[in-house]
Amino acid sequence: MPARVPPRWFVRTFWTLHRALCRVSGGRFGLWRPKPGTWGTLRLTTVGRRTGRERRVVLGYVEDGPNLVTLAMNGWAAPEPAWWLNLQATPAATVELAGASLAVTARAAAGAERDRLWAVWRTIDKELDVYAARRPAETAVVVLEPTAAR
Repeated sequence: MPARVPPRWFVRTFWTLHRALCRVSGGRFGLWRPKPGTWGTLRLTTVGRRTGRERRVVLGYVEDGPNLVTLAMNGWAAPEPAWWLNLQATPAATVELAGASLAVTARAAAGAERDRLWAVWRTIDKELDVYAARRPAETAVVVLEPTAAR
């Protein structure tokens, strides 16, 4: 049986509520570090590419040494997520983790690095390739590299 993706309205509602929980609790709830075999959640603050205003989103991530790695999947919908488009325009961003905040610079993984990081995500989600096949373009593997404090 093929992997089933929840309806788009459900995915959007879930992440909207999750983001609200993080905001209302000041990050005490809704953010967690990854554990072996699972992903964590972070709150990413980008600069809107059209408005220049701060934009926040909660994302799943894994750690790769000092780097944080997420997927630009937009709930497996076709369009690129706005946060990824914002990072492409302005790669500098801020990440809030459970108990920490840091400045990062974003980039797309490519080649062997992308393959290696995709394989890491595949160990967490066995249906990853099935979900990714629903998108018309390759899903970007986004590396968030810590930078000097702002």
